[in-house]
Amino acid sequence: MSTTANPPKKTNRIGLEVLNYKGGKTTLCAGCGHNSISERIVEVFYEMGIHPWNVAKFSGIGCSSKSPAYFLGLSHGFNGVHGRAPSLATGAMLANRNLVGILVTGDGDTASIGIGQYIHLMRRNLPLIYIIEDNGVYGLTKGQFSATAEMGSKSKGGVINDMAKIDCCLLGIQLGASLVARSFSGDKKQMQAILKAALHHNGLSVIDIISPCVTFNDHEGSTKSYSYMKEHDLPIHEIDFVPHYENIEIEMAEGEVREVELHDGSQIRLRKLNRDYDPTKKTNAVRLLQESEEKGEVATGILYVQPRDTNFFDMLGMVDEPLATLPESRVRPSKESLDMVMEELR
Repeated sequence: MSTTANPPKKTNRIGLEVLNYKGGKTTLCAGCGHNSISERIVEVFYEMGIHPWNVAKFSGIGCSSKSPAYFLGLSHGFNGVHGRAPSLATGAMLANRNLVGILVTGDGDTASIGIGQYIHLMRRNLPLIYIIEDNGVYGLTKGQFSATAEMGSKSKGGVINDMAKIDCCLLGIQLGASLVARSFSGDKKQMQAILKAALHHNGLSVIDIISPCVTFNDHEGSTKSYSYMKEHDLPIHEIDFVPHYENIEIEMAEGEVREVELHDGSQIRLRKLNRDYDPTKKTNAVRLLQESEEKGEVATGILYVQPRDTNFFDMLGMVDEPLATLPESRVRPSKESLDMVMEELR
C-alpha cells in the first residue's frame, strides 16, 4: 500500500500562508471596487511578509469602513464613528509606534464629516497608510453625491452635480502628507506597487483609490465608473517596488528611471513613459493635478513623495519603545518636577 504525500503548503518569507492574511466573507455588492482593494491588501501584506498581528486597522462609517473586516483577520481593528478614524489611529499609533497602521475610509467619511480630522492628520505626518475608497457617492444612503464628485457628473437618477469637488490628493500634498498617490481599483499592478511603497514609507501615505460603486455610480455620465476610468486613466509612470531584503534588480524597458530612496533604504523605481515628472516636488504634483482636471483626465501613480520628512514621532521626541509598555516610573513625572512646575505657576 502506497501513500502519496501532500504537496507542501505555499508560504511567504516568514512562513505564513495567504490564508493567514484573509478576513471574513464580503457583504458588499458583487463587483464593488472596494473588494478589489481588499484583495490587493491581502496580496501585498502576504508578499511583503508583514506579521498580521502587528497590524492595526481603523475605519469609520460607510461601505468603505466595512472593508477592514474582509482582510487581515488576525490583526487588531477598531471601527469608530463617522469621520473620526484619524483620532483613533493617532491615539493607537502613539501608544504603540511599532504597529503597522492602516486606515480605510471613504470619500464621505474623509471629505465631508471627517474633513477637519483629515486636515490635521495631514499636518502631523503620522506614520500611517490612509486609504480613501473613493466612489463619489454615499453608497449606504442611496447614492447621493459626495464631496469628491466632479462638477457636471450625473447621478443614477439623472441629477447633475453643480458643486465643485474636493480633491483629497491635492489637500494631502499641500497640507503635509509625505506620500500621496492615486490609483484605480481595476489596476491591480499599480495598486500593489503603491501599497508596497506605502508600507515602507516612514510617514503618512495617502492613497486615493477610485473605486466605482456598481449599484449607484457605474452608469453613463458618472466620472467614477469603470468605463470612465478606463477611458480617462492617465498613468504618470510605471511603478515597481524593490524591498530592501531582495536584490535591487529590475528588468528595464526603454525610458529613463528615477529612484526614490525611502527611510529604510528601500526604493521606489519610477519609469518615465511620456512625461518628465519629478514626484519629489510639490509644485509638480499640484500642477499635474490641475492640468489633468482641465483635460478631463485622471492622473494615477505616486503623485508626491518626500522620504526625508520628519514624522509625528520625531516631532514629539518620542522614545523608541511603545509608550503603552513603559513602566510608571518612566511616564510619571517625579515629585521634584511637579513641585518645580507648581512653583513656576505661582
